[in-house]
Amino acid sequence: MEQRVHAIIEESLATHGLLFDLIPAIRKAAQIMIESLRSGGKIMFAGNGGSAADAQHLAAELVNRFLKERAPMAGLALTTDTSVMTAIGNDYSFDDIFVKQVQAMGKKGDVLCCLSTSGNSKDIVKVLPIARSMGIATIGLTGSGGGAMADMVDLLIAVPSKATPRIQECHILIGHILCELIEG
Repeated sequence: MEQRVHAIIEESLATHGLLFDLIPAIRKAAQIMIESLRSGGKIMFAGNGGSAADAQHLAAELVNRFLKERAPMAGLALTTDTSVMTAIGNDYSFDDIFVKQVQAMGKKGDVLCCLSTSGNSKDIVKVLPIARSMGIATIGLTGSGGGAMADMVDLLIAVPSKATPRIQECHILIGHILCELIEG
């Protein structure tokens, strides 16, 4: 068992080491988010499963604080209102859970940050063109290759891995880096 734990840690460290190549994209994502917040916009986060939990985590870091005492920032996880999500899913389709929320709450100048390890989540793929048509900047955090999201977002940050746990570990590190850069 200890050997397996060691191997998992080694695999995680190796994947994290590949993130140095993503520094320019991470910096650009932070700039997009900072510009939006400074001009009165908000950062909306969306994801499914573990990525939904990461979306909520990152929104909380903006609204509350990350490392510094500061005024709250406009961060919104589109994964938290179960009544809205289940009403949309029941009345329309679960593929529409983010579309309707972005249409209701998004505005030009906002940012939609979507997390999907495969880049192929149907509800994410469906919301991206709608967000872009509304003047909302789109950022995608994915795994290797970026899936369908690769050609649909303004900025792609694709962790070079196909292993879901390693991708999610890197997504939360990237999210924390973004929060730290946003806080300044």
